[in-house]
Amino acid sequence: MSETALEPTGSSTSLFQLFSPSLLPATLMLGGGMTISAVESYITATIAPSIVRDIGGLELFSLVTTLYIAATILGSIFMAMRPRSISLRNVYIVAAVIFGVGSLLCAAAPSMPVVLIGRTVQGFGTGALAALCYAFIRFVYPEPLWPKASTLYAAIWGVSTVIGPTLGGFFAHGSSWRYAFAVLVPLGVLMAMLAPRLLPEAEDDREQTKVPVMQICLLLAAVLLVSTAGTVEMTTAKIALIAVSVVAVGAMLVIERRGDNRLLPSGAVTLSQPISRVYLTMLGLTFVLVSDIFIPYFLQVLHGVTPLISGYLVALVALGWTVAAFSSGSFSGRKANAAIIAGCVTEAAATAALAIFLARENPDAHLAILGPAAVAMFMMGFGVGLGWAHLVAKVLKLVIDSEQDKASAAIPTMSSLGSAFGAAFAGVIANGAGLVEPGGVAGALSAAGWLYLIMAVPGLIAIGAALSLNRASA
Repeated sequence: MSETALEPTGSSTSLFQLFSPSLLPATLMLGGGMTISAVESYITATIAPSIVRDIGGLELFSLVTTLYIAATILGSIFMAMRPRSISLRNVYIVAAVIFGVGSLLCAAAPSMPVVLIGRTVQGFGTGALAALCYAFIRFVYPEPLWPKASTLYAAIWGVSTVIGPTLGGFFAHGSSWRYAFAVLVPLGVLMAMLAPRLLPEAEDDREQTKVPVMQICLLLAAVLLVSTAGTVEMTTAKIALIAVSVVAVGAMLVIERRGDNRLLPSGAVTLSQPISRVYLTMLGLTFVLVSDIFIPYFLQVLHGVTPLISGYLVALVALGWTVAAFSSGSFSGRKANAAIIAGCVTEAAATAALAIFLARENPDAHLAILGPAAVAMFMMGFGVGLGWAHLVAKVLKLVIDSEQDKASAAIPTMSSLGSAFGAAFAGVIANGAGLVEPGGVAGALSAAGWLYLIMAVPGLIAIGAALSLNRASA
C-alpha cells in the first residue's frame, strides 16, 4: 500500500467506505473522470446519425469512433509516459481541459472533419482520465479498498450503457446534437479547477525511460486498421485488415519483449509471468463481450421487438455487469480468484447460450423463447462484472511501484484492444454467416447462431488464463 493513501476510519472495507469523509473528495473526482469517459462515448454513438444528417460527411462516419478509440489509447499512454515534471494531478488537470476543448470543437463544428478533430481531442482527454482513475487508486485508498474502487468503476461503466444512450436521445433531433457536446465543456473546466483541491499529491516513482515510439505507433496502427475493418462491407477486405492489424500487434509484442524500453510493465508479454495472464484474461473478456453489439438487430428481426424495447433488453448486459460487480466486491483471496474463474466461465457459457435462444424465429416475441435469451444477456455481463474488479486489483499488486503507471494505463488499453478486435471479428463472422447475403430472417438466424457459438470460443482462452492465475496464487 502506498504511504500516501488515505486510511479510512474504522475497519470496514465495504464499497460505501469509498464515500467516507476522508475519501469522498478523491472518489468524486476519480468517479467523475470515469463517468465522463464512459457516458460520453455512448452519448456520441447515439447522436452520430443526427450529426451526419445535419452537416453531412457520411463517408467519414466510421472515423467518429475509429479516431476516438485510437486517441483514448494514446491518452492513456501519455499518462504513463508523461514528462517527469508533470504529476498525476497535473495530468488530470490537462486531461480535463483537453476533454473540454474537444467537446467545444465538436459543439461548434461546421463540418464533419472538424467533428473528427474534436472527437480525437476528446478521446485523448478521456483516455488519460480513465487511466488516471486506476493510477490514483494506490495513492488514494488503502489496499483492502482497491477492489472496491475497481468495483465502483465497473458499476459506472455498466450504468453508463443505459444513461449514455438515454441522454443522447434528448439531443438526437435536428441540430440539438451540438448541445450534447456543449454541456460537457463546463464539466471539463470544473473538473480541472477542482483537481488541485480534491486530489492528493502522488509521488512520481517511475523509472526514467525513453518513450517507446515504435511500440506506440504499431499499437495505434493496429487499432486504426481493425477499427476500419469493422466498417468495411467486403468480408475479404475485413479479413485482410484484421490480419494486418494482428501482424502489427505481433510486431509490437516482439519489440516489447526484446527491448529494454517498454510500453507495458515487465512480464506483460511473457506468458510465464502472472501479469501477462491477467491482461490476457481482460482481453478475452472484452473480446467476447463486444459481440453484444448485434443483439438489438437480432431482437428486432427475429423476435419482433421494437427498437426501444431492444435497447432496454440489451441493457441487461450492463445490468448484469453492475450487479455482479457489487455482489463480488467484498471478495478477497481465494474467493476473488474463484470469482475471476467463475466470471470467465459464466460469460462464455452465456454467449454460447445466445446461439441457442437468440437464434430463434419468434416474430410474436413470446416470453417462453425471449425469456431465456434475456437471462443469457444478463449473465453475459454478470460474468465480466464478477471478476473484473479483482483482475484490476491483481494488476496493481503484481507490478512494482516504478511501473504502476504503465500497468494502470494498460488496463483501458487492453479493454479498447479487446473491444476493437472483438467487434471486427464479430462482423466477419456475422457477415460470413449470412447477415447481409441472404439477409432477412434466414440470414439473421444463421448469423446469430454462428456468431455466438464462435464468439464463445475466445472465452475459453480467458478461462484458461484465469485458471492459471488461480494455480499461481495457490
